[in-house]
Amino acid sequence: MIVFRYLARELLVTVAAVSAVLLVIIMSGRFIKYLAQAAQGLLDPGVLLMIMGFRLPGFLQLILPLGLFLGILLAYGRLYLDSEMTVFSATGISPRRLLAYTLAPAALVAAMVGWLSLGLTPQGIAEVERILNQQDSLTEFDTLIPGRFQTLRGGTRVTYTRELSEDRSELGGIFISETNLSQSGKNRGVSVLVAENGRQEIQPDGSRYLILENGYRYDGSPGQADYRAIEYETYGVLLPKPEVSGEASEREAAATRELFGNRDIRYQSELQWRLSLPLLVFIVTLLAVPLARVNPRQGRFLKLLPAIFLYMAYLALLIAARGALDKGRIPAALGLWWVHGLFAVIGLSLVYWESLLLWFKRRRALREVMNGQA
Repeated sequence: MIVFRYLARELLVTVAAVSAVLLVIIMSGRFIKYLAQAAQGLLDPGVLLMIMGFRLPGFLQLILPLGLFLGILLAYGRLYLDSEMTVFSATGISPRRLLAYTLAPAALVAAMVGWLSLGLTPQGIAEVERILNQQDSLTEFDTLIPGRFQTLRGGTRVTYTRELSEDRSELGGIFISETNLSQSGKNRGVSVLVAENGRQEIQPDGSRYLILENGYRYDGSPGQADYRAIEYETYGVLLPKPEVSGEASEREAAATRELFGNRDIRYQSELQWRLSLPLLVFIVTLLAVPLARVNPRQGRFLKLLPAIFLYMAYLALLIAARGALDKGRIPAALGLWWVHGLFAVIGLSLVYWESLLLWFKRRRALREVMNGQA
């Protein structure tokens, strides 16, 4: 039990450290994407942290299996390098017993991944979709940021205001540029509005207008001298809604209980994917334990790169099989299980590789002896 606790502690500490680093890297990239949308006025900056919090389970369910895989390689690689594994082997701890010890913390990680993939991740995706749908109800006025040019309508409209009151009811120093497109998508010129002041006005039908005061409107085409200038005291501009598209499909946000019994092949694919992630943990453990064995003279990083390629091949084949299952190219009964079976066989082959080589050598020696007696 002392050896088991020591190995489990070393492994879990390394897994936590590796997973934390991977999580920071992935979440930073995604946060930059959301931050860019907020800067364009497509998202309310106040919901960014909520979105990242709800997306966290989805990140973790993919990071933890990789963190466990790398954690085993790094933790056990250090033990081999320091000859601690040699001491354990001398005390009767065989590679198969080491694998059994490793499966216990792996089961803990698998339980966490299962909780995330079957429960928290669908709930988080549903909440993110709800937040993004709420953003669709906001107008350009609600997402306006003073001192910044904001692009809407696919880049055809640019809005700027120098000042904005705290209650977002009054504006100052307004600039609006909009490209006029025909139904065929042909550019029909540019309209530019400038005004000293502006305010928001809500009509009985729910539509919102920006009422501009004391300004000018310019209409024309770039490169031509036939611009038209109009001075006005009051001018109304319809406020468009930001276009915020959801990131997930309905099946990804569906509760796991809704997937059971659903004959739709896409929902069956989603269910198999969620069940595959906890199973992935055990199989990568089966792969990582024999791959972590290194010669102290070679260094602990010798097998790290080939091991990572093996993991990437496993995950890529799993994703490809999921895509084929979505399109009906693979029977639902076969689904994603054949990928797990293939890499389980590879893992078992790595675990019993030395035993298999010894068995073949004994058979060869026995055959030579029998041939010599004959």
